Amino acid sequence: MEPDAPVVAAWGMGVDSTAMIIEWVARRMRLDVVLTADTGAERPETYEFLPVFQRWMDRHGIEHHVVQYEPQRFKHWPPYFTILENCLTNATLPSASFNRKSCSVKWKIAPQNRWVENWPSAKAAWARGRRVTKLIGYDASPADSRRYAHRVGVEDPRYDFRYPLREWGWDREACAQRVRAEGLPVPVKSSCFICAAMRPEEVASLPHWALRLIVLLEARAAPRLRNVEGLWRRATRTRPGTMTAFIRERELLAHDDIDAIATGAPVDLIEFQQVTAQIPLHERPALREWIDRFNAGVSGIEI
Repeated sequence: MEPDAPVVAAWGMGVDSTAMIIEWVARRMRLDVVLTADTGAERPETYEFLPVFQRWMDRHGIEHHVVQYEPQRFKHWPPYFTILENCLTNATLPSASFNRKSCSVKWKIAPQNRWVENWPSAKAAWARGRRVTKLIGYDASPADSRRYAHRVGVEDPRYDFRYPLREWGWDREACAQRVRAEGLPVPVKSSCFICAAMRPEEVASLPHWALRLIVLLEARAAPRLRNVEGLWRRATRTRPGTMTAFIRERELLAHDDIDAIATGAPVDLIEFQQVTAQIPLHERPALREWIDRFNAGVSGIEI
């Protein structure tokens, strides 16, 4: 790491990146700013932990910011601002369900990079021919080793990437112990609640409003799906290919509620899109307004 290089940490709001920041600060290493990319569809427990660690960073004098992807062009669509809203607008699923990784690039990496591009410290470093040091919280476990293998060797003339947890040989349990030792609650694994990486037990722990949105998302995308069944791609010996089928099997929602969402809500959403397409963009209601009505159990168009 260049001695005069500004240092930014990517905080994913999960246990690994939290432990990385805690230990990095404890070792009195330089840390200029912490960035958190919010997809707008993180698990509820993650949003509960967000202010907890923000207060910890405030106590330690660490600058921190939450950044988000900002769509620029909506064509005839109602404006959308989260990964869930984006998928509902386009009648598709997150890219992870198609075994691609563009979710992270679009909703996490790109917003952080955009913030850094406007950061005076980064601009000054680049003007001097220096790179910004970026800390990434991949641990030394087999799962993260596979993720690291895809990242190692990636070159960016603007950044030096460091993986402190791997340098220290810390696995997920070591990270959890470090967070506990700091007197903080151990956060859950960070992920969107509509991610293909969600395990069945994690889906089962979601609140009803999140389960209803999962059913809506899969029903909205179903007519356009060809090679995948749903958010979990295809069925395995331990779970079905759709989260909706799992929700039905476990009776996490009433069967009548699932049927009503799957048959009625996508049609209602399409009608909302058609109506809003006739409204000038600066007056057009955002998709969030329709979702709020859906969450409240209200159907029908109201503009």
